[in-house]
Amino acid sequence: MPIDYEVEYNNRARVPEHPKIFARWVREGAAYRDEASKEGRATLGLKYGPSQRQTVDLFAPQNSTTKGGGNAPVAMFIHGGYWRSLEPSSFSQMARGMNARGIAVAVSGYDLCPQVTIGDIIRQTQQACLLVWKRLGRRIMVSGHSAGGHLAACMMATDWKALDASAPADLVPAAYAISGLYDLTVLLHLAGNADFKLDEAEARRISPIFWAAPKGRVIDAVVGGIESSEFLRQSRIIADAWKTGNETRYEAIPGMNHFTVCDAMTDPNSAMVERLTALTKRTA
Repeated sequence: MPIDYEVEYNNRARVPEHPKIFARWVREGAAYRDEASKEGRATLGLKYGPSQRQTVDLFAPQNSTTKGGGNAPVAMFIHGGYWRSLEPSSFSQMARGMNARGIAVAVSGYDLCPQVTIGDIIRQTQQACLLVWKRLGRRIMVSGHSAGGHLAACMMATDWKALDASAPADLVPAAYAISGLYDLTVLLHLAGNADFKLDEAEARRISPIFWAAPKGRVIDAVVGGIESSEFLRQSRIIADAWKTGNETRYEAIPGMNHFTVCDAMTDPNSAMVERLTALTKRTA
């Protein structure tokens, strides 16, 4: 039976309560920025490029004596939205759990399709990583949700020396990719490709599943247990494709949908934050 790609990849239709979830994210993000700012832990709007969305917000750990977090291990979170929606400010709270565990967290933004291409967004996120590295001098564990999961995998597989000879080759030695897409040729079957403007060759070029597998890295491919069969498949294939020479892990979290799956990042005591903390400390 042929796959109905529109049904499989339309997460907003699969989760009709998504507007309430998005509104909650906005409230929680604003509350955490306010909290961290009052505590002197937030450095907001660091520019890595010319556009308004090319910024990084940096949240130092709780009880940190410096805004940047001193010598704390460093993580980055990249938001989702199918590369064409949502704001990084709606995800400031994703730093909460790791901040409580002594980790500095950068939350990065990027321009959106169709004003830019997905390839442009990959390049922008690479520049965001380089900004964080140059500012803090430490390697980065990159996490991301949905489109951000795709970008997290891309960061782990980036040839950093080709971009900046002074950067460490393993600038991103670990990734925690949540509900990501890694084979973007499926986008050719979607009406949304009117925004992405992909052909087969470009879709393969921006798909980490077709990139040379990195070596000596760690990636967790995590997905909500009640997501579509295609989203479950996407996480399995990247874990399988990169397992040679790397430490890979696939996990489907029971009862979680495409949007609730990342909420555990806000809880310092959750299993997700426990794993994120362990991965980040391995980069230090």
